[in-house]
Amino acid sequence: MQTHVSISGKDAALLNVRAPEDIEFLVKESEVLTGKPGRMFVIAGADRLSYRVQWHPMGVQVERLDAHGRALSSEQLLLWEFLEHSVIEALRAGQLFTPLVRRPG
Repeated sequence: MQTHVSISGKDAALLNVRAPEDIEFLVKESEVLTGKPGRMFVIAGADRLSYRVQWHPMGVQVERLDAHGRALSSEQLLLWEFLEHSVIEALRAGQLFTPLVRRPG
């Protein structure tokens, strides 16, 4: 499902996200382990764009994050709209990653 990688300039180990259906699992895994809503995803490129994705019964909330993890913008998307989002485009190009999640403490 995923491979461990590290992208230069950051010391956090990242998982390569390979399939759209993995995103829901990864978001829920993070929420269970951390108790915080959503999960951060990084698009590997020159800009290293970061997004927080939260799964909801009717769709997905996607927040574009700044370098400090603060939301710059937020979108509420239906599932079919999310499949056309730049996060999914990056996934299809093999450029979508997410940091490893560990339980606090």
